[in-house]
Amino acid sequence: AQSHVRVSFDVPEDTVLGIANGTLRILEAIRNIHPTCRFYQASSSEMYGDNPNIPEAGYNEESRFMPASPYACAKVFAHNLVRNYRTSYGLHASSGILFNHESPRRGETFVTRKITLAAANIRLGHQGCIELGNLDAKRDWGYAKDYVKGMWQMMQYDLPDDWVLATGISKTVREFAKAAFSSVGLNWEDYIDVSEKYFRPNEVDYLLGDSTKARETLGWKPEVDFKELVKIMVEQDIIEAKKGY
Repeated sequence: AQSHVRVSFDVPEDTVLGIANGTLRILEAIRNIHPTCRFYQASSSEMYGDNPNIPEAGYNEESRFMPASPYACAKVFAHNLVRNYRTSYGLHASSGILFNHESPRRGETFVTRKITLAAANIRLGHQGCIELGNLDAKRDWGYAKDYVKGMWQMMQYDLPDDWVLATGISKTVREFAKAAFSSVGLNWEDYIDVSEKYFRPNEVDYLLGDSTKARETLGWKPEVDFKELVKIMVEQDIIEAKKGY
């Protein structure tokens, strides 16, 4: 499915068709053909959107959804479909409400990978600068490998449910850039320009997750912290950048 929040403003129909109708068709197939199989729904922290009532500990499974993009609206629809099919038909259908999870495999158009790739290329002399959007946006960033383990744990659990996966720590895009450039001995301020073309029509300024339920019921916890995550991404991008030249 189309998974880029900013792009969803440009191609809303394609985004909604893939996420909403795609989920519905899979659930219908399961219900009619193989109702005992287990289904995982990739829900998103973007569903909380621009909710002004942010709990001190972060958003949890009971927090109100206020989606602020076509992508997030579609995700809310798919998330509610899963709950409906779970309740109505007894399907083992679970939703992981994952906050931002990053790795060297992240697409190059996403801000985190865009930053780490630029830091690597600039350090090697292959790039001069990088344009970014809202540097003040705050996200709860974790390591994708940790989150995939959480997905697996949801599927092993006897009872289907909804779980938030998050680190419980929120950092700005500015802090991510600083960490990335610092890891290669550079000052981020010397290489980053802000461009309005990367701003969303409706910005989500702050996301923070509360994964207490997953920690207590599944025994899940993130293993890689913010600085280590950024380091992993930058080091891999240096390896990839050297291959390309």
